[in-house]
Amino acid sequence: MVPEPAVVGLDSAAVGEWILGLGLGAMAPLRFARVGRGVSNLTYLVTDGAGARWVLRRPPVGPLLPSAHNVAREYRILSALQPAAVPTPAVHGFTDDPAITDAPLLLMAYVDGMTLDDPSVAEKLDPAVRSRLGRVLARSLASVHDVDLNATGLRDLASHENYAGRQLKRWRRQWNDSRTRELPAVDELADRLLAAIPEQRELALVHGDFHLLNVIAAPDGGEIRAILDWELCTLGDPLADLGGLLAYWPQPGDTTVGPFRASLLPDFPSRAELSRAYADETGRDLTALPFWHVLGLWKIAIIGEGVRRRALDDERNAARTGVPSTQSVDDIVAQAQRVAAEAGLGAAHRGPRARTW
Repeated sequence: MVPEPAVVGLDSAAVGEWILGLGLGAMAPLRFARVGRGVSNLTYLVTDGAGARWVLRRPPVGPLLPSAHNVAREYRILSALQPAAVPTPAVHGFTDDPAITDAPLLLMAYVDGMTLDDPSVAEKLDPAVRSRLGRVLARSLASVHDVDLNATGLRDLASHENYAGRQLKRWRRQWNDSRTRELPAVDELADRLLAAIPEQRELALVHGDFHLLNVIAAPDGGEIRAILDWELCTLGDPLADLGGLLAYWPQPGDTTVGPFRASLLPDFPSRAELSRAYADETGRDLTALPFWHVLGLWKIAIIGEGVRRRALDDERNAARTGVPSTQSVDDIVAQAQRVAAEAGLGAAHRGPRARTW
């Protein structure tokens, strides 16, 4: 097989031989191209000589934080979810063979559809499609939380206790290990969240990073064909995913909108409408949602700082869309502070006020 030009993070010849040997009917030569925003695990489009396509994932290059970018965990979760009523890409292979790769590789089916990883895509959508997407996002998120943990073999994926406390501990450690400067507001928010942890009333599969950029939708907005990026998936409170979705969902009137701007366009639902759609799908009580909204914003800020750190440590990790600025991280922290203050989060060690979503 004639070697392809060098691709960051891949030995194209060795990986190509591995894929050709998986029995997928792939035809040489294979071509690899890095795709997506690429701010966490690196993603590649694989195309064979007949035009068939697959998607390949690996961790970033260079040093990694402990427990981060766990492609083997993502493989386990996606494999377990294949028979479940959750839209996921089919899994075709996994390897961590050092003769093939210096990091774990996950090969998945290519799912055709619409990805809203650039505002220009959303700008071209019919208003009815934008409106419809909000409802199907809520429905797809509900399907994640409906997963039978026993039937899928995922009941032992993580601890069943103190999910919010575990999240705060993990992401505070991520901040301490990846920050590029001092930003006391991050620790102050962690303290406010710790003082306002809501009671954990149920245990569900939690995607951990559910938002518009991590789904593939039908062009008419009528369904979500695949939910992507399961590396942060765990067990915990399902409202964490809804709070995270709200954190990635700026709306007109926000002082800070962050880098994810598609939902600012007319006819996308508001955060309140998204929340109501989820409540209608699941019947869940959303009283504790402000806590999870703030925690979601806090995590995005820490993730952004981690993206900066990885790019500074090794420029090959920088995405085509660039690297978050310190100002963008600061702005997300400021948004989290505003939402926390509005909800009375952590004030006088009380839980969040009830709020109509």
